[in-house]
Amino acid sequence: MESANRKLIRPSFNEFKEKMEQPRKAQQQNKRPVPPDQTNAENFYYVKQMQGKTPMVITLKDGEVIKGVIEWYDRSCLKINRDGAPNVLLYKSNIKYMYKDEEASSTLSTAAAHR
Repeated sequence: MESANRKLIRPSFNEFKEKMEQPRKAQQQNKRPVPPDQTNAENFYYVKQMQGKTPMVITLKDGEVIKGVIEWYDRSCLKINRDGAPNVLLYKSNIKYMYKDEEASSTLSTAAAHR
């Protein structure tokens, strides 16, 4: 038996790479886009309350209630200005919930109307 000259045919790496990328591109087009990490809704809310100097009621996880106006905020804290009490810096992780102080808002609006 004579051995025949056999030539090994290898596809180029680029051809292989292109074939593998085509299904990936199709999968990526069918996927939903990843939602953003942050919606900035929290930042918008704080800025709105700060600009309006809105009286707020903040209830902490331990049940303590703090009333005041938000002076500034960052990623982890809120600084609250209080009348008749020292200003306080609160960690957001300690806040259970917060809402606008309707009593203080109505008192301020009636006082402004009497001027």
